[in-house]
Amino acid sequence: MRRLIVTADDFGAALVVNEAVEQAHTNGILTAASLMVAGEAVDDAVERAKRLPNLGVGLHLVLVDGRPMLPPTKVPDLVDEDGRFRSNMAMAGVRFFFSPCVRKQLAAEIEAQFAAFAQTGLPLDHVNAHKHFHLHPTIAGLILKIGARYGLTAARAPVEPASVIDAIEPVERGIAGRVAAPWAQATKTRLQKAGLTVPDQVFGLAWSGAMTAPRLRALVATLPVGLSEIYFHPATADEFSGHADGYRYRDELAALIDIGVRNELMAQGVRLGRFADFEGERARA
Repeated sequence: MRRLIVTADDFGAALVVNEAVEQAHTNGILTAASLMVAGEAVDDAVERAKRLPNLGVGLHLVLVDGRPMLPPTKVPDLVDEDGRFRSNMAMAGVRFFFSPCVRKQLAAEIEAQFAAFAQTGLPLDHVNAHKHFHLHPTIAGLILKIGARYGLTAARAPVEPASVIDAIEPVERGIAGRVAAPWAQATKTRLQKAGLTVPDQVFGLAWSGAMTAPRLRALVATLPVGLSEIYFHPATADEFSGHADGYRYRDELAALIDIGVRNELMAQGVRLGRFADFEGERARA
């Protein structure tokens, strides 16, 4: 059986993102959204989510390219002079691994973000991290330890089968993608051993910010057996505060509400759901 979770990241980042999430869930195939608890439009996102009981909302943990939940004075080693998380992920990763002081601040910030999500009253459907920073073993370990106190049962490990993507449209992968692949597999194994529901494969890396309707239809037509996740970055505008240059936000929203995609899902007999809907299910060999 082929099962599929369709997720929107950056929920709460901006009103145009929240609008797209609601449209894609109400009129399209979106089944889950990952919430930025310190996002500029988080209150609006939570209000919308409470009107959408079938939308699986999880925590989109932000430790880079954003602001902390805690006051900057509480996490001085995680932020720059503007109070934002440091942008150099490689350098931050080294400090997370080797500095007990930095790890203590990191743990406090992760705890604060889990606590903020709990305060929304929304069920915790899943957890992932902005820019997949949870591939860092220190962050992954803290997510497992802290998340256990907040009902964590599912998480993303971005293991994307290159053969599936290349059969549709060959993609040139840079060194960062090649280096990240074994870390993604190691993170998947670690999360599964901890008893979490983890998709067998995840799609969204190769076409990040450009998951168009034709690509999505082709992907659905060749979706592997097991539990898959496809993640998106939809919005009702391509430019807004915090947008990523070159991302085709409106095209990703269009893909999520495309009738051809819906018809292909039905033709292929793909079962849609949230992470919670597949809890405890194992992939069929």
